[in-house]
Amino acid sequence: MFETTIFWIVFIIVGIAILKSFRIVKQYEKGLVVRLGKYNHTVDSGITLLVPFIDSIIIVDLREKVMNVQPQKVITKDNVSVIVDAVIYYKVVDPVKAEFEIEDFDYAATTLAQTNLRNLIGDTSLDETLTARDSINTSLRQVLDESTNAWGVKVTKVELQKIDPPQDITDSMSQQMKAEREKRARILEAEGFRQSEILKAEGDAQARLLRADAEAKSVTMVAKAAEASFSDRAQKLRQLEVTEKVLSGPSTKFVLPTNGELVSVLNLDGKTKVLPLKK
Repeated sequence: MFETTIFWIVFIIVGIAILKSFRIVKQYEKGLVVRLGKYNHTVDSGITLLVPFIDSIIIVDLREKVMNVQPQKVITKDNVSVIVDAVIYYKVVDPVKAEFEIEDFDYAATTLAQTNLRNLIGDTSLDETLTARDSINTSLRQVLDESTNAWGVKVTKVELQKIDPPQDITDSMSQQMKAEREKRARILEAEGFRQSEILKAEGDAQARLLRADAEAKSVTMVAKAAEASFSDRAQKLRQLEVTEKVLSGPSTKFVLPTNGELVSVLNLDGKTKVLPLKK
């Protein structure tokens, strides 16, 4: 009975040891095998077999992570106190360094980010801080990336979430922005009125040109009509003058067609004998 109990105890211990010897590493992880307290090798995703009671494994997540930098008060170059915070995006690129070269990466990176934020914002004025956020993000990312490279961590992006000046400065900035908006609105209104007046003047000028052109054409047509009428009357007058000279001669006979225009013009039906032309 005693031997049977010992057998089952040994069997259970061996079974547990065998089960613990098999570990599964996920696709986004790396496994660091530690043998007797010393790093031995790195395993990829999949099933890993460990030596019971001798090997242990440390799982390192390689996915990109986000870390918050707590808000802190920072003095700008022009002695304005602002509250700033940030977020840091990073991922492990060397799991061995990330595990054995730094004890608490989150605390170390947060402290480093806060220190560098104080330095970067302390070298810029408030206006530069508010307008040059992208350059501050880039500078902070470069500094953190260089520092964390020895820890096997890559800082991919740093973003300032907020930069809050004191309330009195915020109110003053709001009033200034309101005044600027009102100024732009007045400028736009004046520009619109000026453009409207210009278009109106151009329209009036175009209308005057059209009226002048119409009047000029009308005068031209009247002149052409008068000229045509005058030419016709002058021609008839000339015919009358010639006829008068001819008729004033003694014992002169004339043969005119009865349907001739000259007979009608001279009114000769009752005074002069008109001989019709023989065919």
